[in-house]
Amino acid sequence: MTLYQLRDLQHRYGERTVLNLPALDIERGEILALVGPSGSGKSTLLRLLQFLETPSSGSITFDGTTFNGSAPLDVRRRVVTVFQHPALLDRSVFDNVGYGLRLRRMQHVPETIMDALERVGLRDYARVRAKTLSGGEAQRVALARSLVLNPAAVLLDEPTANLDPYNVGLIEEIIRGHGETTVVLVTHNTFQAKRLADRVGLLLSGKLIELLPAERFFDDPIDPRTRSFINGEMVY
Repeated sequence: MTLYQLRDLQHRYGERTVLNLPALDIERGEILALVGPSGSGKSTLLRLLQFLETPSSGSITFDGTTFNGSAPLDVRRRVVTVFQHPALLDRSVFDNVGYGLRLRRMQHVPETIMDALERVGLRDYARVRAKTLSGGEAQRVALARSLVLNPAAVLLDEPTANLDPYNVGLIEEIIRGHGETTVVLVTHNTFQAKRLADRVGLLLSGKLIELLPAERFFDDPIDPRTRSFINGEMVY
C-alpha cells in the first residue's frame, strides 16, 4: 500500500531547481532512508512531504488524495517532523510530549503521554524541565512528542547527528519500533541507513539517482555514482 505518490515534482528557489523527481512512491509502514551530500535536496523533500512548502510544479498524492497546492490542516497533522535540534518548550517533559495532543483535544491525554514516555525510556523524567535534558534525552522527548500522535508518517532530519553512540542506539531502537507509521529518514550516516531502512535512496543535485532495497543498495547498486558515494568518495 502506497502512502505518498510524487509525480513530475519540481521545486525551485528563483531560477535554481533544487528538486526534480519524475516519480517517487513511499509505502505505508516502511522506513525509507535518503542519503546524499549536503545541498542535494533531502531537507527540501522533507518540507514538501510535510506540506510546509508547495512544489513549483507536479503533484503529491497522500493517502489517495492528490494535492497540487497546500494541504488542509487535518492532512498536515497526519505528518510530523523531528529535526536534528528539537525545539522544546521550557516546561516539563510531560507537557512537551502532550502539547500536540492538547492542541487536537484528544482524550485520555495523561495515560497516552506516560505510555509514550515509557516507550522512549523516559517515564521517570515526566516532571523534569526540558531545558535540563541532555541532547540525547531531548531528542527522545521530540520522538515521543511525535509518535504519541499516532501519525501516518514521521519525517526524521538527521535525528542522531552529534549524539553519543549510547543515545544513537536508543533512538534507533525507537525508530525500529515505529509500528505501522511510515518513516522517512534523512541521514549522512550510511551505516545508520543500512541498519534501519527497508529502502535507501541517493539524492544528488536534486535528482533521485538510485532507490533500492537497503541490502542491494549497499551490496549491489546499479549506478556507479551510488557505489562511489558508499565508498566515501566525493560525489557532486
